[in-house]
Amino acid sequence: MLDAAIVGMGRWGRVLVDSVQGRNDAGIRFVAGCTGTPEKARGYAAEKGIRLHESYEAVLADPAVKAVVLATPHGQHAAQVIAAAKTGRHVFVEKPFTLSKADAEAAVAACRDAGVVMALGHNRRFLPAVATMKAMLAEGAIGTLLHVEGHMSGPGALAYKPGMWRADRNESPLGGMGGMGIHMIDMIINLAGPFREVTVKSHARVSTSIDDTTAMLGLLASGATVNFATIALTARLWRVALFGSTGWLELHGMERLTYAPVEGEGWLKDFPKTDIEAAELAAFAAAVRGEAPYPLPTDQAIHGVAVFEAMIGAAASGSSYAVA
Repeated sequence: MLDAAIVGMGRWGRVLVDSVQGRNDAGIRFVAGCTGTPEKARGYAAEKGIRLHESYEAVLADPAVKAVVLATPHGQHAAQVIAAAKTGRHVFVEKPFTLSKADAEAAVAACRDAGVVMALGHNRRFLPAVATMKAMLAEGAIGTLLHVEGHMSGPGALAYKPGMWRADRNESPLGGMGGMGIHMIDMIINLAGPFREVTVKSHARVSTSIDDTTAMLGLLASGATVNFATIALTARLWRVALFGSTGWLELHGMERLTYAPVEGEGWLKDFPKTDIEAAELAAFAAAVRGEAPYPLPTDQAIHGVAVFEAMIGAAASGSSYAVA
């Protein structure tokens, strides 16, 4: 059992803890933690059997902690990953990994040099329907990939108030990209490969804190085109579609997959619901045990940040940006 600390015990930190705490099959348990507002977390920590430390430094000084799980503001991730690696702790970090490619590279290098596992929390990689899409694309079921459509939206910005870190434009450039849309960028990389360039429009139509509407037109290294949107003030929607020369695949929500070939019969399949938070943490623990590599290679983690960084630049400049 991997003894871990949860760093950041707001809403999402608690989702991660609740997904595995008390489950013997998860391979990981939370024994310690820290948070920016400890007075709000004392009762929860006691309920979950978590020793609440006063600082991240105290967490890293706790000999019982073998790994850290970071559910902290985006801008803190790189320094926290590097600090954990220097003390020999394995690291699971929430998305977005960092806000610049240089920081992502530095964090990955620190973990590599320390010989520790670094895992990034893009949990949609653990959906069975996504595995089916990836396999069908590789098998040529839709022919040559021509175009990818992605959409991830929700009403999260309705709850943002002044002083909240997610309402800070430095932490949430491009509005919903940090909290939601970065998942779809990783999904496109996972299914269809790296990006070559992006053009972005992002602005606030209603929100007074962050951009609520962000749209991207991109080109993949393969030559396939991409369009993508994330809206921070609307009803929830997850959708990704792959259009090929002989058919298309569309995942609507996280369980319903549709296949339509140019010739022959298509189908619609509903997959069982998956606890993707538990799955990603279990995969992290398995990687630490040496059983299997974590299914998100660090080069793809870095590339996802490079796409995000290019999107920020493209939105600010009003021009297309190459993805470095």
